[in-house]
Amino acid sequence: MAAKFGNLDLGLIVRGHGRHYIVEDSDGRRFVGHPRGKKSDCVVGDQVRWAPSGSDEGVIEAVEPRRNLLYRQDEWKTKSFAANIDQLLVLVAVEPVFSESQLCRALIAAEQAGIATTIALNKTDLPGTEAARERLAPYRAMGMNVMELALKADPAGSRALLQPWLNAKRTLVLGPSGTGKSTLINLLIPDAKAQVGDISVALNSGRHTTTTTQWYWMDVDTRETALIDSPGFQEFGLHQIDPQQLPLLMPDLRAHADHCKFYNCTHRHEPGCGVREALEQGLISPSRYRIYGEILEQLTAPKRW
Repeated sequence: MAAKFGNLDLGLIVRGHGRHYIVEDSDGRRFVGHPRGKKSDCVVGDQVRWAPSGSDEGVIEAVEPRRNLLYRQDEWKTKSFAANIDQLLVLVAVEPVFSESQLCRALIAAEQAGIATTIALNKTDLPGTEAARERLAPYRAMGMNVMELALKADPAGSRALLQPWLNAKRTLVLGPSGTGKSTLINLLIPDAKAQVGDISVALNSGRHTTTTTQWYWMDVDTRETALIDSPGFQEFGLHQIDPQQLPLLMPDLRAHADHCKFYNCTHRHEPGCGVREALEQGLISPSRYRIYGEILEQLTAPKRW
């Protein structure tokens, strides 16, 4: 496939609208790309081979091999939504109280895809900060990088903390509504609205209102540092994971999984289980173990047809 399409231009998918994609070429120009054929499996972050089909349109002929791929899940199906990510920034806040289940799912998905993750706790100027820190203590304990921000109260300090970590990386930013994700994007990318405007111009219409994953350059001239914003806090799709691999994707469980009496231990009811022993000793948090059980149940449930 590489040989067949190697003579075509290389582009980057920066946004998608149904079967229309915004592709950025090597000079930073953006145009509407249409995949050839009925099947459309491009996602933001994909490198694609394309051929021009007009002044501001082109045909996507092939997707280059991906380094990684992330999935989201709705009630009915799993769908890929971002590829070739260097790192994940999960933004949570003191208020509103974050869902630990959503946080765990994001971390498991990133671990399975081999993507480094940092948790950022925002609104640390508010009174409930200590309680939020306590909820994140298990994540610090298992080696997660947890940074603290006050994006509105201390924008300069937050920017100084974030920029070195983001430099020359492609970072997917996730966070539930109300955590300050828009504040973060606008703080780090003053021309964010302009970049979205460019996409509207490329689509040549204001009728595309679907909120979707969006690629932003922090350095438009050199295009080395990018933020990828995904609306809301995606319910990460984990159905691609083998149930036996699940505990190995959770560092706190993984640390004790090889102490089990049985090689195929589910860590739920078997005697001589190293994970449940660690739980009783306080080395694994009860909430993390509960969430593990919920996800395991979903992965082993009979498929609905």
